[in-house]
Amino acid sequence: MVKTDLIIIGAGPTGLFTVFEAGLLKLKCHLIDALPQPGGQCSEIYPKKPIYDIPAFPEILAGDLVDNLMEQIKPFEPGFTLGERAETLAQQDDGSYIVTTNKGTEHHAPIVVIAGGLGSFEPRKPPIENIREFEDRGVAYMIKDPEVYRDKKVVIAGGGDSALDWAIYLADVASEVSLVHRRKEFRGALDSVEKASELAKLGKIKLFTEAEVKKLYGDEHLEAVVVKHNASDKGEVYVETDNFIPLFGLSPKLGPIGDWGLEIERNAIKVNNAKDYQTNLPGVFAIGDVNTYEGKLKLILSGFHEAAIMCQFAYKIINPDKRYVMKYTTVGGVTGFDGSKKEAKKEVVQRIA
Repeated sequence: MVKTDLIIIGAGPTGLFTVFEAGLLKLKCHLIDALPQPGGQCSEIYPKKPIYDIPAFPEILAGDLVDNLMEQIKPFEPGFTLGERAETLAQQDDGSYIVTTNKGTEHHAPIVVIAGGLGSFEPRKPPIENIREFEDRGVAYMIKDPEVYRDKKVVIAGGGDSALDWAIYLADVASEVSLVHRRKEFRGALDSVEKASELAKLGKIKLFTEAEVKKLYGDEHLEAVVVKHNASDKGEVYVETDNFIPLFGLSPKLGPIGDWGLEIERNAIKVNNAKDYQTNLPGVFAIGDVNTYEGKLKLILSGFHEAAIMCQFAYKIINPDKRYVMKYTTVGGVTGFDGSKKEAKKEVVQRIA
């Protein structure tokens, strides 16, 4: 059995940053994630996608953000149970919890932190009769490595930010990019819509609006799709392609966590955001995209903030008789569990009267 101070369910950016905040308080963490590697969606779904709202990084690739977080928490030596899903939660007589995975691995701690993003995901698939036949043979529901599409013909379907962003990005990678959307207006950010329209004028993206991909053709691999316009007078268009990527989003599911007796609202876990992000179960917290409260913003930045606040209250639960005095890392530095320490840089500022 794994014994630790904090069991963190979910090894995405919020879960990883929790290790850092807990480490500053000398609290040991162990993370559980169903994916085979840390990073959550950032590693599994869009490692090469740029993120623009991380403080001090005008732009950073999702995969690089994960690498930086892993480097940041290295001094605190977290444990990982990867490739296993948190299955059951059992409260013990002393108020602590045992979390058991689908493979039977048991984890024991006084604090459980659910940082599982939006839960597990299933791609929303378009209702095309033979689409399953071409999965992994030209059809994909997410883009992990854009270099796979280098000098290939690509058809993307969707009208949101993901479809627009990838169409724009692949315009400089693929030999041909077609973007198909069933409506006339796109739902994505205005600047992305404008950029996609400009690339269409330059001939770098073929835009099909008020249209849908209805048929797929090919033998061993996808060879073409049929795009059908909503207006009957425009009919169907046969488009040769190597890849079809429908980006209609992912359906989030809480999975077994939804059966733990937590208060759920719209597939998210309700928490006390006025205090500590604790759930209705004592000692069980939920942070990041998996939680909900009035005014909630589903941003990585919000998850980082919630992790910092939550750890302060977790410390009080684990150490009820100790008084913790917070020190800025610029003053106290960062000391790892192995005794190594990154000293704070001390600067002398001369004030001129």
